[in-house]
Amino acid sequence: MDAKRFMVGTLVGAVTLYAVGYVIFSWAFASFYAANAGSAAGVDRGGELFWAMALASLAYAALVMFAIGNRAGSLSIGEGAKIGAIVGFLLWFTADFVIFGTTNIANLTRTVVDPLLELVHGGIGGAVMAFVLKKMPASGRSPA
Repeated sequence: MDAKRFMVGTLVGAVTLYAVGYVIFSWAFASFYAANAGSAAGVDRGGELFWAMALASLAYAALVMFAIGNRAGSLSIGEGAKIGAIVGFLLWFTADFVIFGTTNIANLTRTVVDPLLELVHGGIGGAVMAFVLKKMPASGRSPA
């Protein structure tokens, strides 16, 4: 995958992941997350730092793009969704269980549910990235 396609896919993916993440985690499931917090007090910022969330979304999208760029075969929207869902699940399964194992920020229910919600979050992001990549012309360069 050439740099232009990688960058466009990453930027579109970051915007998508940020927006979908806001809907899922800050709106639709906000009360679930609040009800399943751990015993730690004073850890909620009370509002997100936009720049930090933007950087996180860019890194997440770049990871999905890396996986999409290294797959075999042609890319479909369904394949993009599958890759995004798998990357999101594995990324957040790892992070959530490390957080659970080292802090009191979340209880076990929240720790298990969060990566399952990432199947949807990452899947939508991956599908949108695949859609955009399918609309872009492929690079005419052959690998060296």
